[in-house]
This record gives sequence, C-alpha cells and structure tokens, in this order.
Amino acid sequence: MVYSDQSIEEGIFILNTGRTIMQAISMESEGKWSSKYFDAVAFAEMNPDDISRIGIKDRVKITSEHGSIILRVKPNNNVPRGQIFVPMGPWANFVIGPDTEGTGMPNLKGTMVRIEPTEEPITTLNDLLKQLGAKNLEIYMEDIPIRTGERLIIKNVVCPFCGDLCDYLTIEVSGNKIVRNIGGCAISSAKFLNYHSHRILKPYIRENGKLVEVDLDKALNKTVDILTNAKYPLIFGLSNTCVEVNEYAIELAEILHGAVDNTSVFCHGPTALAVQEVGAVRYTFAVAIHLADLVIFWGCNPLAAHLNHISRIILREGKYIKGRKERKIVVVDVRRTATANFADLYIQVEPGKDLELLTALRMAIKDLEIEAPIIAGVPREKVLELAEMMKTAKYGVIFFGLGITMTGAKYRNIVAAIRLVQELNEWTKFGLIPMRGHYNVTGANQVSLWNTGCPYAVDYARRFPRMIIGVTSATDLLANGDVDAVLVIASDPAAHLPRKAVEHLSKIPVIVIDAKWSLTTAFADIIIPAGIVGIECEGSAYRMDEVPLRLKKVIDPPPGVLCDVDILKRLVDKVKAKMKLKTC
Repeated sequence: MVYSDQSIEEGIFILNTGRTIMQAISMESEGKWSSKYFDAVAFAEMNPDDISRIGIKDRVKITSEHGSIILRVKPNNNVPRGQIFVPMGPWANFVIGPDTEGTGMPNLKGTMVRIEPTEEPITTLNDLLKQLGAKNLEIYMEDIPIRTGERLIIKNVVCPFCGDLCDYLTIEVSGNKIVRNIGGCAISSAKFLNYHSHRILKPYIRENGKLVEVDLDKALNKTVDILTNAKYPLIFGLSNTCVEVNEYAIELAEILHGAVDNTSVFCHGPTALAVQEVGAVRYTFAVAIHLADLVIFWGCNPLAAHLNHISRIILREGKYIKGRKERKIVVVDVRRTATANFADLYIQVEPGKDLELLTALRMAIKDLEIEAPIIAGVPREKVLELAEMMKTAKYGVIFFGLGITMTGAKYRNIVAAIRLVQELNEWTKFGLIPMRGHYNVTGANQVSLWNTGCPYAVDYARRFPRMIIGVTSATDLLANGDVDAVLVIASDPAAHLPRKAVEHLSKIPVIVIDAKWSLTTAFADIIIPAGIVGIECEGSAYRMDEVPLRLKKVIDPPPGVLCDVDILKRLVDKVKAKMKLKTC
C-alpha cells in the first residue's frame, strides 16, 4: 500500500522493526534492565516531513488494535514517508498481534498502526512488564568478582553472538578477567569484556511473591515437580546455547509428552518451511568469499546486526575475486539502511510486497514481458537492471533476512526466492544464505531435524514427533493458552514474542535457565544460573551457512554455576527417575 498525504495526516502508518548496533551493544554490556538498553530501544524513527505534517514535538503515541506505547521520536530521512521504525524488542512487540497466519511467525514487521503526537510520559520497561502481568520486578544482578593474574592468549576462538560465528578471534585473559578481544566486532567485544556483568549466580524460587535463594538441587527438584505435573509443558529457546543442550531438550520434551521449540519461530522459521517444500541452493562462506562477484542483501542490514559480515565476505580478497572492487553489491529493503549506503544498487521495495518483486524478477529472468510500469514500488527499469546483473554474474549469492520472513507472504517469499535462485542456475551459478541472528539457531534447527524430522515447533503430545505450524509453534501455544508450564533455556521470549503470548507467561509456572538476567526472569517461578557457552563452556554450534564449529572455553564459570548441558542432563535424569524411566 502506498500512503498518501491524507493517510499520513490521519496518522495511519506502517510499523517496521529491526535490529540496531546500540541495541545489541547495550544488551551485552549492561543488560536489558539498564538505562542504556532503554535509550537504545525505546524510540521511534520517522521521516522529518511526517513529523512536521502531524505536528509531533518530541514523542509519539503508537496504537494498534493490540495496545499502545509512547516513545520519543528521532527524525531520520532514510525512513520512507508513511512508515515508522522501532527497534525490535518489548516496546515494538507490545503493539504487534499474535496471529501467525498458520506459519508460527508473528507479524513483527509491516503492522498497521495509528500515530499521534502526545505529551504523555514515555512508556518505561516497568510500565510494559506490569501491563504484561510480570510476577515480580525485583532482580538480583551480580557481577563476578574480577581478579587479575596469569595472562593467557587463546587463539581461533569462535564468537557466540550472531550466526556468522566468527572463528578467528584472539582472546587475552588475565586471571579471570577478559582483557582484549582481537578480531571481534563491537558487539562481540561487549559480550566478552562484560561476561562477568549482570549475572545470575544463584538459583532462586518464587515464594509468596518473592524470589528466594535456594541450592541447585532444590531448584531442580522443584522444576521436576512442575514439569511432571504439567499436562502439556513447553520447552523453548535453545538458539543461544550449544547443540548438545538441544539434544537433551528434545529428549526431555519427548519424556514429558510436551512441545519443544526454538527461536527460529520468530526469525527464519518460514525459511525452514520453504526449504522443506522446494529444497534449496546453498553456498558456504568460502564460495561467497572466493567466487561471488555479485552479492545481494535482501531484507537484512548486516552493518547493524552482523558487523563483521561485510569485512569477512565483501571486502575480503578471495582466490578468484579481488575484494570489493570486483564485486557488485545490491541491497533490497523497505528503507535505506547503512548497508544500502554501501551498495552499488539500492532498490526500495514497498512493505509486504517482496513476493511481487521476486515474481517480477523470475519473469525477467525468463524473458517474459512485464507490463506494469511499477512493481512493488520499483520501476520496471530497475527490475530489468537487477535481473540482468543476476544473469550475467559469474557467481551470485543472496543473503536474506527478516525483511522477507516476517512480512507479507512470509514463507511464500522464501519459496519465490529459492525458485528464483534455482532458475538463475540455468544461466549461471547462484546460491542463497539466510542471515541467522542467534549464534546457534541454525544448529537448533539441525538438531531438531535429525532427532524429529521437524526443524522447530515439535509436539510430542501423542508420543511421536509432529509439527503443526500455526498450532504447535511457541507463539501460538502461548497466545492460545495451550501450555500449562514453560521451561526457557538461554532465551528471552518476554522481549521477543507478541503481547498476548507474553501475557500467558504470567498465568503459568515458568522456569528460566540462563546466564544473565533477562526480561523473562520477571515472569519466572524458578531461575537457575548457567555458564556462558563459548566463553565459560564448550559446545558445538552451526554457522548460518550450516557449517558446524566447536566453541571454546576461555574462562572458568563462577563457583557453583554449571554449564547448561550439565544442568539439562541432571534435569533429564531426575525426570526419568521420578517417572521411573530407564536412564542411560
């Protein structure tokens, strides 16, 4: 839909969300309960002309049929008129609906909202959590005491932040202090250098509305009681931890006859569905580095979310392609991002119209006539120009992100993208790589596939694995009130799922296993501390191009804190013992 001056004056806008650099840095350095995170996430960007036309001063009220928030406004000429941008997180999700349209994926982009100027106070994190029904807003963050000592240098460390899994970091340690992160991006450095901050160091159980410190055995025993007494428990998260934890989580779901899901449900779940339907043409990074002379970023902004990706893939000199000067870069997105400013060709597509543009490209590749002068907001000449660039490339690769998994036709967008790449291989060599966010979300899908035959949203209610998208996915199970207990492992659904899904967390028992205090801990009845995989614990993970890597341990976990693989193993054994099942 193209918005007119009249619709803008009436305050009707399209809300888009996305990741930002400062959002990730603040999250890793000071945590989501901090003022730095609030400043990095609780704002809205609008085109200056729209701000002036509506008469907005410094803050705006954003309302959908699901809720309202008040945010400060930042002018940004790169935001198209008729659109508003809010960083992904609890504020944006508060006004997003729970309907996944049978895909498991909520509409985290492209939501229609009403905008109006206001002088009301900005919505705080506590305001949101209270309205969502948080059980307790008290948190007991602790920092690990730092002591300097023997200096160690660990090379070829894999970064446990994003799906790039940069495996060339050099970490310098003094005693138990991480002094330097050489080779990591700003977000990676924030994670490593602040590994000791805002930690969960003790187990807690909620009693009489308060979190009470207990020992690990008591916390695990209480967890076993909750999970075994539940009629239909959900195990969720698993993308910010290792492959081995995923295996135990799936075993636990099978024993309990519950459901197990990972965070691809709100990122690349539609990608997994499309691959199951039509296959895929995949590259590894090596092919992109050494052979690709055309790189397309579609619906993603690596300069904000995958900071080393450009230097690692685009700027790097390959064996046959001599770096940036021999590569053409194209960006397709709804707004001009930092990555778009870096590109040779930028194509601005209308929100929710990616399928139309992909279809037009497929037509152009086949030399079919495109009669419409404008397709999805893009002039026909631009479509033909991009199609010709694709056909004449020696090796091409499309990196695609949430801009096409979360909007419009969702997984049908990915089906069209895969078909486009398959058809391009009749002319040249072309591949497709999803830009995965959490560092092991690809691994979570892989482990789920080889154990259950389903990439995510697995249900064991009938004692065999099945995936019913739109029914057994975590978003739908929570929004519909179908589960009566949740075990959250290394994830923060309260910060990522729509309002209605999060509200159900306030009505059922919630167990959180994590290294740091998240927003989900405000809904937790049991909190169990864990070591950080890739810093304090070893484990396996899959890069976004499906290459498995081994994460190293560079520092010991805090005294009394176990790695989550050991916690899950103990939990599985205790559940088996209570249910009188045979343990391995």
